[in-house]
Amino acid sequence: MSNDRIRNFCIIAHIDHGKTTLSDRLLEFTGTVAKRESQEQLLDAMDLERERGITIKSHPVAMTYTAKDGLEYKLNLMDTPGHVDFAYEVSRSLAACEGAILVVDAAQGVEAQTVANVHLAIKQGLTLVPVINKIDLPNSDLPSVRRQLEEILAIPADEAVLASAKAGIGITDILEAIVARVPAPRGSANDRLRALVFDSAFDTYRGVVVHVRVVDGAIKPGDVVKFMATNRPYEVKEVGIFSATHPKFIPQPELSAGSVGYVIANIKTSTEVKVGDTLINNKLQATEPLPGFQEIQPMVFSGIYPINTADFEHLKTAMGKLQLNDAAFVFQAESSVALGFGFRCGFLGLLHMEIIQERLRREFDMDIIATYPSVIYEVYKTNGEMVLVDNPEHLPDGSVIEEIREPMVRCFIMVPNENISPIMQLILEKRGEVKHTESLDTRRVMLTTEIPLNEILVDFVDRIKSITRGYGSMDYEHAEHRPSKLVKLDILVNGEPVDAFSSIVHREKAESRGRALAAKLKEVIPSQLFTVPIQAAIGGKVVARETVSAQRKNVTAKCYGGDISRKRKLLEKQKEGKKRMKAIGRVNIPQEAFIEVLKTS
Repeated sequence: MSNDRIRNFCIIAHIDHGKTTLSDRLLEFTGTVAKRESQEQLLDAMDLERERGITIKSHPVAMTYTAKDGLEYKLNLMDTPGHVDFAYEVSRSLAACEGAILVVDAAQGVEAQTVANVHLAIKQGLTLVPVINKIDLPNSDLPSVRRQLEEILAIPADEAVLASAKAGIGITDILEAIVARVPAPRGSANDRLRALVFDSAFDTYRGVVVHVRVVDGAIKPGDVVKFMATNRPYEVKEVGIFSATHPKFIPQPELSAGSVGYVIANIKTSTEVKVGDTLINNKLQATEPLPGFQEIQPMVFSGIYPINTADFEHLKTAMGKLQLNDAAFVFQAESSVALGFGFRCGFLGLLHMEIIQERLRREFDMDIIATYPSVIYEVYKTNGEMVLVDNPEHLPDGSVIEEIREPMVRCFIMVPNENISPIMQLILEKRGEVKHTESLDTRRVMLTTEIPLNEILVDFVDRIKSITRGYGSMDYEHAEHRPSKLVKLDILVNGEPVDAFSSIVHREKAESRGRALAAKLKEVIPSQLFTVPIQAAIGGKVVARETVSAQRKNVTAKCYGGDISRKRKLLEKQKEGKKRMKAIGRVNIPQEAFIEVLKTS
């Protein structure tokens, strides 16, 4: 098929605005999926995606559509995630497309992530096709949504296609708009091969499956190709396109310019493929690489350790395969006194961290434990040197620190008018400040705030949703590093610091956090034959203490009557023994204690 009749597009929107439902309807309408094979969330392949009702991975699929002009068009669709933590997935999908369907909920209007995704699409130079979805809802407000499209996103309201993905309304209009408005891919099949690697996956039997967008030239089985970054040649075994049903891969004789598909070569390990690289022909080599993707910077760090230390190598292999499928995930080996050998892992956010841990448990059968999440701090020493610290254990001694700068994020929070006061209170509690307030319409306000990244890690989004009864939304971007009064909080069990419980906290919150941790540890550490003190300390100063009482054995039970001095002698002997035991005894903290404390931190 010629380039003129190929359309590459993706679907972008805020979370829960109906991207996946719309992609289901498009697949049904174009006959890509038969009615008997149809099911909800067709492109969500992972159990996790189905359980949570969210898209985690972008899923490419090829469709064929006969337009009203009688011509047959090949449509390459990519369904993308909506959550802020998976914005990197969205940016990679956008790089493989010429157009994007922007879905806006007719009841909720333009949300924070809608704005962020539109900016990403405009930056890539994509043509936007706005779709107002869920028009059949009784509480839909079309005039308000049209106004928001024009005022917030600067998109003409008369370009918007009205639809209901669930009811199947307006699907033909959307397909016709894609054919008419989305430009055909540029590039010629006669040029030298240049293909952009936008994703990859590991297959146990066939090795690495590389997802590519062919920009110039063509690729077919038997060709010898190489990646520009590694410069290693590989023989192509199979090329093809993506299907929505089983089998997922449909082999083709070749992939030519403008096509989106997969390449299977003799690539055995995950380290040989880099997302954003350019695939070229080994004989007729193109010299100019394609513009790749911006190297993603992790926002949140956490240690992941195997519960059984013998599983370290298995965990390393599992993480390599997972990284191939999720380029935003980074890791490197580290060791901990309390937890043994493990990995320091970088994530884009807390949901991203949660999903990675869950995938390690489900897809690779790994029993793992994760440490409390932290961020990257800039630490300036008295000698003028600056070091980046992502682990509290690597924080230099307080006497050589000039100042510590913590990462700040610019948050865009959209909330209903009646919830402004409690949201402001939450922002102040999290050490944030409101920079700008803007009324979006008669019902909603957008607050532009600056908050320390460390403060929004754990429960910030949940609390926004709770206060606004689910109507609030948030998006954030990195702002700067700012000086702050930060200290390292150590937890000592029986006088010995436990590195897995260390954290970097603001001085004002250190005491309350220390008390909470000590109280939790008192509940989960089993009692020993001697008294065990649990202390929270900043430097050499103890700010909180709890005590696990000793187990007591009644040594005077065998004394029936007789002189009191005999009982006293036995009690003194027990006291001496406990004193000696405390001096040489060690407290083994059970694995459950780490899990419980990290859950409640």
